[in-house]
Amino acid sequence: MRSRFHVVPLLFAAGLMLSSCSSEYGAPIADLPASAGWQPLPIGAWVLNDGLEARSMAFCPRQACARQGFAAVLAFEGARARRMERALSEAPAELARSFTRLEAEKAATRRAEQRRAGKKPPAPAPERSVTDYARFEAAGAKGVLVTIRAKDAPDRSGVTAILYGREGGRLVVALAVAGEAEAAKHDAEAAWRSR
Repeated sequence: MRSRFHVVPLLFAAGLMLSSCSSEYGAPIADLPASAGWQPLPIGAWVLNDGLEARSMAFCPRQACARQGFAAVLAFEGARARRMERALSEAPAELARSFTRLEAEKAATRRAEQRRAGKKPPAPAPERSVTDYARFEAAGAKGVLVTIRAKDAPDRSGVTAILYGREGGRLVVALAVAGEAEAAKHDAEAAWRSR
């Protein structure tokens, strides 16, 4: 009987710890449930930027899902909201190019480090991918679909679907990343509905 009383406080403490961690995950994306392999990602403490709120994020890993994916709901306010809305509304081509520019910037940084170390850096690699975008509307929101395709294997691609709209003074953005356009759109719409 005495050993049972030792277990009760441990179970109570474990329950308190789990309940305190639940707020770290944000609201779940109802249409992307854990029963289908989707895992919520912790968002509570790592997003510390002013003007940015992470509402929910979920990931479906390859070993748990037929198709791997990522979905998120973010909210922007103030100057961040205006800049993001302008980028999505007026300059989606520039936004699409920024996805590929990141890799080019990393490569340039690596070459500069090699020069400083006295090594001869390799010649810049030719672009290995093509990035394009298209607009779409779904679930009462404006959308941008960004597709990155490998030049040497056009069937290899990654697609980001972004839905956005104003709610009060905030810009709400639902996005999803998948291997195909329809899957990315489906997951972005699911994230948008859960906003």
